[in-house]
Amino acid sequence: MSSLNLFRKVALAEGISYIVLLFIAMPLKYWADMPLAVKYVGWAHGLLFVLYIACLVMAWQERKWSFGRVIVLFIASLLPFVPFYVEKKLKEEESIAN
Repeated sequence: MSSLNLFRKVALAEGISYIVLLFIAMPLKYWADMPLAVKYVGWAHGLLFVLYIACLVMAWQERKWSFGRVIVLFIASLLPFVPFYVEKKLKEEESIAN
């Protein structure tokens, strides 16, 4: 598996975990008094975020991306729903390269 393919999959998982954290776990914590939802989903999201960064660095080295592109991809991980767009664009890039 190429680092780009791995990065795509991690971006998708990280994006899903972020959405679940923001729109399911946080409301459960504050509106339903269920703080464990944030604890476990937050832990999973944190792990996936670190994996996202590690995979970003690996893909950067393998694909020889510019520093500016890497910064944009990093910022994309901080915004809800943007990792889904990143995954789609990287999938298109991967299909063109193959």
